[in-house]
Order: sequence, then C-alpha cells, then structure tokens
Amino acid sequence: METTHSSTTTADVIIVGGGIGGLTAALSLHAAGIKALVLESAREIRPLGVGINLQPAAVRELDELGLLDELAALGVPVVEQKFVNNSGRTLFGEARGKAAGYNWDLYSVHRGELQMMLLDAVVKRLGPDAVRTGVQVEGFEETADGVRLHAVDRATGSQVTFTAGAVVGADGIHSTLRGLLHPDEGPLKWSGVTMWRGVAEAESFAPGNSVVIAVDDKKTGLVAYQISGAALKRGRTLINWVCLVPTGRPGPLGSDVSWNAPGKIEDLLPHYADWDFDWADLRDLFAKSEEILEYPMVDRDPLPSWGRGRVTLLGDAAHPGYPAGANGGTQAIIDARVLAYHLAVEPDVTKALAAYEADRVPATAAIVLANREVDRVGRNTSGSGTASGKDLEELTDSYDRTTGEAEKLNTRASLTPPRVERG
Repeated sequence: METTHSSTTTADVIIVGGGIGGLTAALSLHAAGIKALVLESAREIRPLGVGINLQPAAVRELDELGLLDELAALGVPVVEQKFVNNSGRTLFGEARGKAAGYNWDLYSVHRGELQMMLLDAVVKRLGPDAVRTGVQVEGFEETADGVRLHAVDRATGSQVTFTAGAVVGADGIHSTLRGLLHPDEGPLKWSGVTMWRGVAEAESFAPGNSVVIAVDDKKTGLVAYQISGAALKRGRTLINWVCLVPTGRPGPLGSDVSWNAPGKIEDLLPHYADWDFDWADLRDLFAKSEEILEYPMVDRDPLPSWGRGRVTLLGDAAHPGYPAGANGGTQAIIDARVLAYHLAVEPDVTKALAAYEADRVPATAAIVLANREVDRVGRNTSGSGTASGKDLEELTDSYDRTTGEAEKLNTRASLTPPRVERG
C-alpha cells in the first residue's frame, strides 16, 4: 500500500505527549497567550494508572491555573508521612502539606483521573483540536524560523508534518524526543528493585490521611495511601499500594523487560509472608486489586542539558527518577509552568528555552540524586526494629531542603507570566 503524505502548519509550541506534564504545559502556555498543540501517540487518552502524590509546589501551580477545586474534589489531602516497620510500629512521622506550614495541601490522587481532569480543561479552554491523538513522532529538523516534526498518523499510516516555533518532548520515560536529542545515552539504569502496584477499595484505612512507608530487614518495601475523595464521601476508601522488592543486581536495564506487565499476586505474596500490620491485611489488599502492574524501578543520570535550539524536554522525558521522593508528577507540573513563563517573557524562543533549562536542569538533577539517596537510606534504616528514626528525620529534612521548604514556596513570586498577545 502506498504511504500518503500531508502537511499541517500548527502552533507556536508543539508538545509531544499528553500526560500530566504535557497537558499542564498546554494550559500554562494558553494562559500566557501562546498557541499550543499536544500530540499524543495513544489513539485514545484514557484514565489509566494508579496513585500519585502532588506536593504543595505542584498544587500551587494547579491553583494558579484555576484547577484547585477540581483537584480537591478528586484527591485526598495528606497530613502526615509515616515510616513504619513490617509489624506496623511507627519509627518516625512527619507532618505534610498545610500541617507542615505550606499554604497548599499535598494531595494523593488517581493518576488517570488527574490526567482526565487536565485533558478536560485543555479541551474546554483551548478547543477540541488542541490535542491530536494517534500521532507518533519519528523525527524533527530545525528550520530558519522554527521546527518541522515528522510523524505518522497511526489510524491511517500516513506521514504527517507539523511545524511550530518550538517543540517540547513531554513523552515520558521512553521518550522518542530524548532519544533523538541524545542518541548515544544508552539504556535506563535499573535499581535492582521490581515494583508491583495496584489500587484496592476497602471499608477503611486506619492511618487516615497519611502516606505510610514500610520496610523490613530484607529491604523489601511497601507504600500505601488513600487516593479518592469520592470514595471517602460514600463511606469507602480507595487505597493505592506500591511494593518494592530487591530482585536483582543494579545495572543497565535489559531490553527484554516488560513495562506495566500484569503482575501476579503469587509472585508478590512470598516477600510479605512475615509482615503483620494491625491496620491492613496485605493479602486481602492485594487480592482486591482489579489490576496489578509490575515494572522495574529505574532512572537516568542527570543530563547537563536537555535540548538544543528550539527543542527541549519536560517531565520524565527530561529527568526520570525513582519514585522514592513522590516528586515525579510535581516536577513535571513545575517544568510546564516555568517553560510557559520563559516563553512568555522572552520573545527569542532559543533564549527562552535556554533560560527554562537553566532554571530546571540543576533543580531536577538535584532531585533525581536526592531520590536515590532517599531510597538508599530509607530501605537501609526503616526495617530495623530498634531504629530511633533520627536517620529518617535527617533524610526527610535534607530532602525538603532540596525540593523546597514551606517558607520558600509560600513567599516565592508567582510563575504566572503576563499574557502575551501574538498575531
């Protein structure tokens, strides 16, 4: 069959990827008067995934985009982060969100519901043509005054060309754009840990509005928290759980690893056979999950720069990190806001993107490295029944200094730029 070709001239900024970061970027650019187009490879954006924590820094940005009420209706505000051992005994607890002095809550929410909330806002504010699904980007080239993107329409198989003043790769941990910009980077770095994740509905969650982090003396971990405000209103609770189990030696990730593969409860249960919480039956929690996902815990070494010229990266495409600090979605949202700010205040696109990277590359690199340290120290100390919690307290204090303490966030100037009127 002959391949057809078409050409489309599109937007000021093309965003490759319709996830949390990409959709927030579209909303932020629109608010600044900059025309954005989102290209998503999936043929349909559906509410997939499990739970996610949005730190106060991200909640502030969604608040400034006028989405706080919708977020609050979806999620659960977190008041405490609690470290326990595998018998449920508390080793250390720390206030989070408004309870820790922030002007904004920390919210736990279903990732898919958050993505759909952002998608609905994009369609409502930018119009239904602002998001093109089923478009797989394959390459790009810079021109004298813009970028030309080469893609395939997955529904028809036709080649499509898009042009824009700037291109942002927000296409996740397996980013095509990152691969084009950094072709010699090599595979993802595996921590040696396999993760199983799921969501289960239950009658109650005894720790309440807390994120619970547990580790045993074999460095096997569990994270659990509530993610649905709607479930709580009807007298139930939706619990997101994450199991982290050392299953191999850290090193480059092999090409034969499955991502988001269906997990088997029989693979999971032996690692938690001697766990005994008074507030949760783990076997029952795992069994009630409609779907269990299995995938490796990975990251990449930070890059000195993400893009070049009129092309850059955002979110996990730019700085994939361990989930240890619960900061991935938060940093993608902040990326989006900082990107829109610089493009709004600097008319030279290449200078604007350089300023964006100057702000975000060192900040996110520090967080990627801090996430590694949180994982290392947390899994080496939490499981000890005699641990005082001092190491954990020092760890969380250090992490907060890296990611942004309450006073710094509360007093920082807004990232909402003056609106740009473009012809």
